[in-house]
Amino acid sequence: MELKDTYKTIEVPSLVVLFKEKNSKFFGYAFPIQSEEEVKPLTETLRKLHPTAGHFCYAYQIGVETVNYRANDDGEPSNSAGMPIYGQIQSYSVTNLLVVVVRIFGGVKLGVGGLISAYKTTAQMALATSEIVEKTIDIHFTITFDYQNMNKVMRVIKEKKLDIVGQAMEINENSGLPIGKIELKSRKKNAEMVFDIFNSMFEIDIKQH
Repeated sequence: MELKDTYKTIEVPSLVVLFKEKNSKFFGYAFPIQSEEEVKPLTETLRKLHPTAGHFCYAYQIGVETVNYRANDDGEPSNSAGMPIYGQIQSYSVTNLLVVVVRIFGGVKLGVGGLISAYKTTAQMALATSEIVEKTIDIHFTITFDYQNMNKVMRVIKEKKLDIVGQAMEINENSGLPIGKIELKSRKKNAEMVFDIFNSMFEIDIKQH
C-alpha cells in the first residue's frame, strides 16, 4: 500500500458568500491558517467589518497527521453553529483553514434545526467558492559536510530532484576548513530513501527535523 503523503487545503481566502434565511443574513468566509494564533485577529477583523452582527461562529482544523480542531458557537445554541461548520471542513477533507460564518439577525427565530441548516449551508458555500489545492507532506533534513564533498551532495540533490530550503557555510573550529550545511525537504514517501542515501555516504551527516 502506498504511503499517503498529500493533503488538501486553501492558499488564499475565499470570496465572501451570503445566505439568507427568514431575514437573517449569514456571511461565510474561509481563510488559510497555520496556527491557532491566527484565528482571533481574523475574527476581530470580521467584527469590525460587520458591526451589527450578533454571532461570529467558526470552526478550524490545523495539522495533517496530528489534527487540532475547534468549533465555536459564539452564543448560538450548543452545537447549532460551530459543529455544522466543522462538518463541512470534514466533508471537503481540507485542513489548515478557518471557516467563519457571521450572522445578522433578521427578527425571526430559526430554531435549532434552522440554525444548523443555515450554518452548514453557508460554510458549504464558502468552501465551494474556495480554490482547494493539494499539497505534499514534506520531511525536512539538515545535511552537514566538509566543503570538499559539496559536488557529491549536489549530485544526489539534482538526481533525486530534492528541494533546498536553505544553505549556509561555517568554519570548522578544529580544522579551520569550511563546512557546508544544507536544509532539504522531501516528500514523505521518499524520505526514508533520501535519509539512507546520505547516511551511507562517507563524511556526510544527515539529521531529520
